[in-house]
Amino acid sequence: MHSDPGSGFPSYPSDYRSGFACFVGRPNVGKSTLTNALVGHKVVITSDKPQTTRTVVRGIVHRPDAQLILVDTPGLHRPRTLLGERLNDLVKTTWAEVDVVGVCFPSNEKIGPGDRFLVGELAKARRTTKVAIATKTDVASPDRIAEHLVDIAELGRETGTEWAEVVPVSAQSGDQMSLLADLLVGLLPEGPPLYPDGDLTDAPEEQIVAELIREAALDGVRDELPHSIAVVVEEMGLREGRPDDKPLLDVHANLYVERSSQKGIVIGHRGQRLRDVGQRARQQIEAFLGTPVYLDLHVKIAKDWQRDPRQLRKLGF
Repeated sequence: MHSDPGSGFPSYPSDYRSGFACFVGRPNVGKSTLTNALVGHKVVITSDKPQTTRTVVRGIVHRPDAQLILVDTPGLHRPRTLLGERLNDLVKTTWAEVDVVGVCFPSNEKIGPGDRFLVGELAKARRTTKVAIATKTDVASPDRIAEHLVDIAELGRETGTEWAEVVPVSAQSGDQMSLLADLLVGLLPEGPPLYPDGDLTDAPEEQIVAELIREAALDGVRDELPHSIAVVVEEMGLREGRPDDKPLLDVHANLYVERSSQKGIVIGHRGQRLRDVGQRARQQIEAFLGTPVYLDLHVKIAKDWQRDPRQLRKLGF
């Protein structure tokens, strides 16, 4: 056993493994749900809208034998804007830096051109170990899953990609999730833990709070909005003069959209939609941070921010 007293790092056996893995796939194939299920705590926003993940958030799985650090990436897609190009660059940089890439193929959908494009691009990262994951097995029949696994193996042959493993899982039902965790850990290099015990993510709290607000804002809006919403936490801190046993965290955040018509959609009739967004986001933030929260939300217009390098920088991209 090795340990570093007082550092917060766990003591670890000599055959301990630690390293980085990331899940990739077309947008909306269950990557974030998989990360949250493995970490056992919500660290990555999930939504039924594609393109919800923008920042690389690491979820950390702590085990007695290993530390598995999960890097979440945006879905790779054919870019239409400067933001799209930056997201794709982020994905490819991540592939080159991690120990294992898990490629997600939803079992309830056939393999399509988007999957071929992605695996073809991934094949260029020659040194990275690749695992194929058939996700969402809870919504597919056994026959469909069997056919899907054959298609995944065939796609590997077509693209010259060698799958270290092909594993069917359901993050929703938990089916085969511990097997997936064991498998990913087995592919990591031996080495000491990289993060202190108890850390679930290395993303700053403001970033996670912004993502939780964005998730609440995306929930139930029309399809044209997902790309157009950005959230910036302008100020966040404990309110002064409160007793220690009754803390209150003040969060002031701006929701940015690209056009005034979108502002109207987000605010809703007489402000009702924005109130609902605030209430849902506040509950999620309180659950994540374990502190009562006062959330102050404003909607602002940043005209065509996805195409403007200066505005992209200001909004954190």
